[in-house]
Parts: sequence; structure tokens; C-alpha cells
Amino acid sequence: MQSSSGGEEIQSIGADFSDLALKPDHIQRPCWVCPDGNIYLEAFHDLYEKAYDFLVAIAEPVARPEFVHQYKLTPYSLYAAVATNIETESIITVLQRLSKNALPKEVKQFVRDCTSKYGKAKLVLKHNKFYVESEFPMVLRELLRDQTIAQARIHEDVEANVDEHGFLTQTKAEEMKENLDMLREPGDGKKQKKPKVVVSFQVDGVKVENVKRQAIELDYPLMEEYDFRNDNINPNVPLFDLKPITRIRRYQERSLAKMFGNGRARSGIIVLPCGAGKTLTGVTAAQTIKKSCVCLATNAVSVLQWKHQFQKWTNIPDDRIAVFTSDQKDKLHPDACVLITTYTMISYNGKRSEQSQKVMDQITGREWGCLLMDEVHVVPAKMFRRVIGSVKAHTRLGLTATLVREDDLISDLNFLIGPKLYEANWMDLTAQGYLANVQCVEVWCPMTGPFMKEYLLASNARLKQLLYVMNPAKLRAVEFLVRFHEARGDKIIVFSDLVYSLKLYAEMLKRPLIYGETPERERQAILGTFRASDALRTICISKVGDTSIDLPEANVIVQVSSHFGSRRQEAQRLGRILRPKSYTQTDGSNKSTFNAFFYTLVSADTQEMFYSAKRQQYLIDQGYTFKIVTNLCEKAAAEAVKHDYAFATPEDDRRILRTVLTSENDLEKVISSPITFPSRVKKSITIFVISV
Repeated sequence: MQSSSGGEEIQSIGADFSDLALKPDHIQRPCWVCPDGNIYLEAFHDLYEKAYDFLVAIAEPVARPEFVHQYKLTPYSLYAAVATNIETESIITVLQRLSKNALPKEVKQFVRDCTSKYGKAKLVLKHNKFYVESEFPMVLRELLRDQTIAQARIHEDVEANVDEHGFLTQTKAEEMKENLDMLREPGDGKKQKKPKVVVSFQVDGVKVENVKRQAIELDYPLMEEYDFRNDNINPNVPLFDLKPITRIRRYQERSLAKMFGNGRARSGIIVLPCGAGKTLTGVTAAQTIKKSCVCLATNAVSVLQWKHQFQKWTNIPDDRIAVFTSDQKDKLHPDACVLITTYTMISYNGKRSEQSQKVMDQITGREWGCLLMDEVHVVPAKMFRRVIGSVKAHTRLGLTATLVREDDLISDLNFLIGPKLYEANWMDLTAQGYLANVQCVEVWCPMTGPFMKEYLLASNARLKQLLYVMNPAKLRAVEFLVRFHEARGDKIIVFSDLVYSLKLYAEMLKRPLIYGETPERERQAILGTFRASDALRTICISKVGDTSIDLPEANVIVQVSSHFGSRRQEAQRLGRILRPKSYTQTDGSNKSTFNAFFYTLVSADTQEMFYSAKRQQYLIDQGYTFKIVTNLCEKAAAEAVKHDYAFATPEDDRRILRTVLTSENDLEKVISSPITFPSRVKKSITIFVISV
């Protein structure tokens, strides 16, 4: 690790900390704190829960398997800590209290270096005026030495509550007791603490962006807070309250306590697993602020789901909730409302239709209380970054299950949105019954001789991909798994990124498929039938189903093709079956029984094995284990002959190969070429039709 102030880097190559002296009462303490900034937590310790809440607030989780977790102190994690009012000396004191060994001097120095200026100043919107606020008058004086900030200052005509430097003074907003409990020694809560005073000066709203940029240059990044309760200019959304039936879970409460801990709304990111109720958390945050809200989703299906969730959990009037997509452009209420749209609709910079441009003008010309961003990991992409500048929002909340990207842009979210406010532990929620307990299985499918020969001779990467995805052993394994789980009464999703193979699998299984070109009405009809009827137990979906498709009934995934080594996609797909089932145990014993299954089919001895190992890393870090199965394809081959599978004989395998190799030099033609089935099967295929 390296301090943000350019201090010496702490080397950890081949780190050996066996010489760290343990405290006499080390058994009563749950953590090891190492000089390189790594922290190891015993997940079986009596103090685990309190230690976890603290560590997830100040450090980045690296790996959280069943017994020992690993965390890492980073400049960004410490920035997030001070954003939630955890002070420098409190971090050091609590680490010292939790650590089995004496706190290394390198760690103390690193914490002080990273937090010496972070969190010392905030940008607060109050009574629709912007104030730079701090507990330290010297910090404000230092900021005002900068000419740009000094020119942006507005001197108010107020006589009361002004100190000798002309700064406004007031009592500091109290942090929520829940956020302070982890910092206290037993008995501390009884002590009366003197209220702290904060000082502030007003800045011109037009020059706020310049002030923020200069503050970063001076190493005083301004944390953003919205004093929404004192905003008397922007109207509230009427009747925007939670329904009496709405129940917020404990971990959702904790995440919201980080956002609203001092009575204001902090901008930042909340990380909750798929199926853990991110949508309800976002709805509750918007409802707490009660001002106009823009909710951004990734696609039109997700937009409709968000609208349904707002209507399900709150009493918001129908005329106060609007949808803005390519197919639906509702009228915005002239006062306060909730607008649900997609990133693409906001960030599009081409020529719009007259109706669309009119809505965009209303969006950009209005002040919004909250910008709610679903799947926030997509925001750093160049096109989506425009969203941040297009919507004038007082507070921004990002929601995601997977705060990872395969590029290095994820750290940009700290300044585009705000720091990470809360991250839940997948395994804890599974044990408590809030998530299904998933058995992850990697099935090794041997390549047949002819396919392996062509794979080794192929020089084109796309052709290689076609060959390992269309491996006949995979086809038989998929049909075997689908028949097995349908007989058990399970609901199955077959995933394939490659549309050519998706069509083949759908026709082989005689099940409907959803991909990019599937019309919206047909898509909704298929999903509706899958949710509501036992007549349809299996659907085939391309990568359009990776995010934002809500299928709580699904409990089996069979993944036959994926987007190379994307860790995010692996976690998102697992999330499709993470919702708790009706028979999920909620007494803490849910770890012992599996009630969902995630199969990844991998062609053995191909590039796909490398990609698979990379994809699984994020889930392994969350505590999941993958079981390797090598003999399933043998069972599938035997069943294929016995039960007359679609592809059962060597002749069938050669037919598939000929189809794939028909136009070796024209892969686009291969993708669109017709699927050839054995004649004995072709006659028996019936297309699954759903009226729309």
C-alpha cells in the first residue's frame, strides 16, 4: 500500500509476519493487522459481527471465505470511512482494540497520511444555497487562499452566528447512534460529549464545479451532503411514503444509516448481492428524501420493474411517476415527480425526436433531489459518464451487486458518484436465509475427436469459440441437466452469449428463447409465463438477461457460453437464482442445504477453461466454492442413446461440425446459417408458442 500523500510504499513481496508479537489476550480479539495494510478477520469469532461492520467501513474486502476474511486498507477505503464521519484517531483506536498484535507503525502512518485532509471539508446544499462546511476554521482559511475559491465566495448579510473570520457557525449534525456504536468502548455511550461546532461560508451556485475542482487540486476533496429537510424551494412529492406492509431488512437499514446517518443525504455507493433487495433500498432512499428523483436503469425491462417496485412499496400517486424510454414517453409532472429511464436515453447525444427532446429539456432544466443509479458499475463507460453532467441532482446514490470492471475505471466512481457507503457479505446473508444457498458446479466437457482436431487447426479466435461452444458433449450435457431438473420440478435458465448456439439449444430443447432481437411484448409474455406457470420450466436467454430480469422462481442456471473472463457477468448470472425460495431456512442453518444450482459447462483443454477460472474469481472471493465434475458427460452420453436425445450419435456430431465449418472464411454467414437437426428429431420438434 502507498499513502495518498506520496509517502514510502510499504513492501509486501513474500511478506512474512511471523515475528509479529501477539498480545497476551489475543484470543479475545478477532483480527490480525499486518504492516502491509492487510487485515485478517476470524469469521467464527464472537466479535465477528461488530468487527465486520467496522472493517467494511474502513477497508476493501479482498476475500471472504467461510472462516477467515481478508481486507485491505486503501486510500479510497479510508476516504469512504471519513465520508461517514469516522475520524482518523477513531480508526487507529478501534484497529488497536480489535487487533491480536500491536498495531504496526506503518499502518498508523498510512491511516494518518490518507485521512489528514480527506473529510475535513464538505459541500452542503441548505435552503438551496451551497456552503463549504468544516469543523476546522483553519481548513476554510486555507481553501480561501485559493483565488478561484475566494472569488466564488458570497458574503452574507448576517450578524448572528458569525465568528471573527466571517464564517457562519452552527452545531454539528449528530451522527446516528448505530454508526457510532462500533467506535465505542463498552460504557462509552453514557458519557456526555460536548457538541462540536462547524463553520461554513457560502459559494456561488454557478461556480460550484470550479470550487470542487480546485478543492481536489488542494487535496481537500469536498464530500457532498444534501440537507433535504431544510430545502424549502424544491417541492416534495406528495404522499410519497412507504406502505404499512413494507418491511426493511436489517442489512438494508444499515446501508441506509450510512447514507442518512447525520440527518442529511450523503452521495455514495451501496453494494448488495443480487436478490438482496437493492431495489427496495433505492426506493426507500428516494422516499426518505421525498424530492424529485431520476432513477436510471440499464434497459427498458428494468425500467418497468423499477416502476412496479415504486408502486408496490410506496403510495406515490400514478401521475407523479413517469417513464422515459424509446417506446414510452410519459409526461413529467410540472412540480415534483419520480422519473424512471435508461442510461442510454439520457446520455444519447444524437438528434432526438421532438417529443424526446422536449422531455430531455425538462430533465436538464430541473433541479432533482436524488439521482438513483442502478447497476452503477456501468457509469465509468465513456458514454454513460455524460449522465452525471446532464442531471442536476443534489445527491447521487449508486446501487450494484458487483463493484468490479475488467478495465481500471471502477475507481473513478469515487469522484463521479461518491465513496462506497456499505457492502454486505454474501455468505452472511445466505446463512440468515436472505439469499438462496447455491451449489456452484463446473462441468468439464471433453471435446469430441473431430471438434478437437478442427479447434487445434483453427487460426481464427471466433471459429475457436464456435467450436468449443458447439461441442456436442455440451449439447448432450445440457439436455441431460434440463431433463433431470425439470423432473425435479425446478425452473431453469440456459444462458449463452453466442446467439447462434442459443438458437440451437432452444430448438433442441423445444423451449422459447430471449435475445436482443426478441420483441418487447414477446419477451414480457415469455417471462410472465415462466414466472406464473409450470407449463414452462426452462427458458434460453442471451446476455440480455444478465441484469435487471427479475425471476424469483428460477433456481437452476446452465451456462454454456459466456463473455470471455468477465467476473461481473459470472456474479450477475448467479444473481438470477439468488432470491430466497419459499422453503429457504431463516434460522441461520441455510448454509447446510443447497436449494439452487449454478452449472458452468466448459470444454476441456480449450481456452474456455482459462476464461472460466478468471470469471469465478469474484465469486470465490465472496466465499463460494466451485465443485468440479468430470463424469457428467459420460452419463449424458449413455442417456442420449437410451432416451433418443437430439444429438446422440457420432453422425449427429459430424453434422454439427459440418454446419459450423460450412463457411470457414465467412463467420458472419456461419452465425446466420440454418441449424441442421437429425431427421429423426426434426419431425418431432414442436415450437413453443405463447400468445402475446
